[in-house]
Amino acid sequence: MIAVYGKSFSYKNKAHIQQLFDYLKQRGRKFVVEEAYMKLLRNDISVETDAATFSDFHQIKNETEVVLSLGGDGTMLDAVVMVKDSGIPILGINFGRLGFLASIGKEQLQNAIDAIDRGGYMIEKRTLLELQTNKPLFEDSFALNDMTIQRRDQSSMITVNAYLNGELLNTYWADGLIISTPTGSTGYSLSCGGPIIYPNSANFVITPVAPHNLNVRPMVVNDDVVLSFEVTGRGDSFLCTLDARVAAIDSSWQLAVKRANFHANIVRLTDQSFLSALKSKLNWGSDQRN
Repeated sequence: MIAVYGKSFSYKNKAHIQQLFDYLKQRGRKFVVEEAYMKLLRNDISVETDAATFSDFHQIKNETEVVLSLGGDGTMLDAVVMVKDSGIPILGINFGRLGFLASIGKEQLQNAIDAIDRGGYMIEKRTLLELQTNKPLFEDSFALNDMTIQRRDQSSMITVNAYLNGELLNTYWADGLIISTPTGSTGYSLSCGGPIIYPNSANFVITPVAPHNLNVRPMVVNDDVVLSFEVTGRGDSFLCTLDARVAAIDSSWQLAVKRANFHANIVRLTDQSFLSALKSKLNWGSDQRN
């Protein structure tokens, strides 16, 4: 069975989404649609009136072969949270813009379904990070891309004492600090000057956001370490994020990050690779002057 998940619906994608459901029906594939997403589609997409829906992925995980994530990378991140540690692979159809995670174009929908049918795809095991705190903060304390600590609104910069396995690594005076997985290295960390890390590398990237000390640079560390943080500042509160989830904290919070004990399984078609994504998304290997 194929589980279909999405967060939003845009009329410009109507034809491709309709094509997906029509092709699933044509191929005789059993599918189930996330309940909130089905409500968004009802008025514009023709789906069988008795099409099955789900609200709790835990109830269908034993029957699910693959999750189709329809949207951009943000939708993929939410799909990872939905799937949790079930190990169900996620295939991202890119209805967004850049799409490093949701790398399959919407014009490739039929090819993607055919690949699932014949097993013509690869599974990439992506490292997740786990956030540990001294008080409850997030319902799901893992992330595929990154964890960040940031100043709030227009407050002044914050001070973050960062420790590696209990030893002081650095004191960051900055607008924030990003702890990124290899997957997240092409996201927020990259925009703040962090390096691109190959997806199966066993590393975390520590990237400051607008550091006050200009000699502070992003740092790559092994992912078998524990990184812990103390944060202070002139403001009363700060922000902590896990991928797209955001929560307010203050200086009484103790934060630590380590590698999670399970992976996210991301589907890649056999003609795709991380290097091909770099070439197509970042125009690597092409001379824009000619």
